[in-house]
Amino acid sequence: MNKYLEIAIEASILAGKEILKVYNTDFNVDFKSDNSPLTQADRNAHLIIESKLVPTDIPVLSEEGNILDFELRKEWTTFWLIDPLDGTKEFVKRNGEFTVNIALIKNGIPVLGVVYVPVTDELYFGETGFGAFKLERAATALAASDLLVEKAVKLPVKQAEERPFTIVASRSHLTEETSRFIDELKKEHRNVDIISRGSSLKICMIAEGKADVYPRFAPTSEWDTAAGHALVKAMGGRVVQAGNRDEELKYNKKDILNPWFIAYANRNS
Repeated sequence: MNKYLEIAIEASILAGKEILKVYNTDFNVDFKSDNSPLTQADRNAHLIIESKLVPTDIPVLSEEGNILDFELRKEWTTFWLIDPLDGTKEFVKRNGEFTVNIALIKNGIPVLGVVYVPVTDELYFGETGFGAFKLERAATALAASDLLVEKAVKLPVKQAEERPFTIVASRSHLTEETSRFIDELKKEHRNVDIISRGSSLKICMIAEGKADVYPRFAPTSEWDTAAGHALVKAMGGRVVQAGNRDEELKYNKKDILNPWFIAYANRNS
């Protein structure tokens, strides 16, 4: 396993432990300038991950860190892109649907990704050319990191042939445009199932093969999608711009916001 993947896995699980410490208390909720929630768990997770990634001598761009001006960032060919706590709204609701996201970006493309689910202790990890994997009871398995891949399940997981065509959508951001897109898919597929999930768990369902398509016609930032994007690429799927489905999502843009996008489990979709 790539040493950077090992470092990212360790950082995500340690951050998850810090998140759960706050999750199990009567925590306070602050709000950023865009009115999105912020908790001590976000801050603590950021510090843990940063302490593990900074020694790699690769620049780190974090939602909870200092966002450098593009004039400095544009020189980065390789960098870490992290969301220490993706799904803070779900964290505040205490529904368990939040994750730790860590990605390694090279020349604007995510080549390595880790998504950790603290409440269920599930870990998704992958790298281009290596594959994507899911590991349960990940915190326990971390003690024997050389056996992580042996204990993990390679993605995508084989699904039942009679499974409906499955669309996964945001629990908090189901827009009119998304609904129209789903209606078009219903015309193409006789048997359609729609599932709602929070945070990057949606894109993890694509990586697992449990869902066929994830349309996102609502705002997201680069750190929201990069780790899951890497997983989908590693399992053979794709994440493309909704306005140009031949164009993959790109990272380290001047504007950190993503365009609308669609994630497909099947590269031929």
